[in-house]
Amino acid sequence: MADSWSNIEVELIVSDYFNMLSKELTRKVYSKSEHRKYLLPLLSNRSEGSIEFKHQNISAVLINLGKPYIKGYLPRFNYQGILNTKVVEYLNLNLEYENQFLNFADKEILKPKIDFNFDRLIVDPPLLKIYAAESAPTYNSKAVKINYLEREQRNQSLGNLGEELVLEYEKWKLIQIGKEKLAEQVRWIAHEEGDGAGFDILSKNLNGTDKYIEVKTTKLGKETPFFFSRNELNFSIEKSENYHLFRLFNFEEQAKLFVKSGNLNTICHSVPMTFKGYF
Repeated sequence: MADSWSNIEVELIVSDYFNMLSKELTRKVYSKSEHRKYLLPLLSNRSEGSIEFKHQNISAVLINLGKPYIKGYLPRFNYQGILNTKVVEYLNLNLEYENQFLNFADKEILKPKIDFNFDRLIVDPPLLKIYAAESAPTYNSKAVKINYLEREQRNQSLGNLGEELVLEYEKWKLIQIGKEKLAEQVRWIAHEEGDGAGFDILSKNLNGTDKYIEVKTTKLGKETPFFFSRNELNFSIEKSENYHLFRLFNFEEQAKLFVKSGNLNTICHSVPMTFKGYF
């Protein structure tokens, strides 16, 4: 069994990860393999595979802290507690990353590049067993004040473009199978009536019944968690037989989409984020 990573090793790999993350967020070219090779002689007999695994652990830490992460490093959530501590320490000592995180979450989004026949849009959803257990609270920490993943989801230009793309996709799909009249009935409810309906797109099943679609969009990878309200949860339970989550990801580059059906309690693991207190 490999030895646990020392404090110094963890500090080195955390610093290296943020070096790459900064380049990714600012659209600069970099090589993950070159970064791994740079780290090898600085660590205690580690392999490139173990370095990559630790980078994936850091992605998981950042997700649990509500921060953007390197899309190429699939998050692995079984990480040492010291890794969470060192990531938070690094962020508290390097507050300039806050500006990059804010730009990631708030910047105006352009319509993504996509093959408009939609043939390559759909991919398989992530396995439900991938579950990001919440990290232990880190008190007095500047690094955990803002959940930038949730803030990104509130980005109006990102949300609108995601919903518009799904609207176009649903119409296209119905037209492809000869259901032009049903395609004419597809409506963008969130645009027409606002966000209170509990879903975003009203489409049609092949038998003409209503199909309720909730769209969640991110510029990050498909394992990125999404956020939903109690109203959205209750609506998904009430309409579970015809309720569908459309998760758009990698939105700025080559957008992809996966779909899960049923209510939100069954199609994902949910974690309560806020509580209401009564007297």
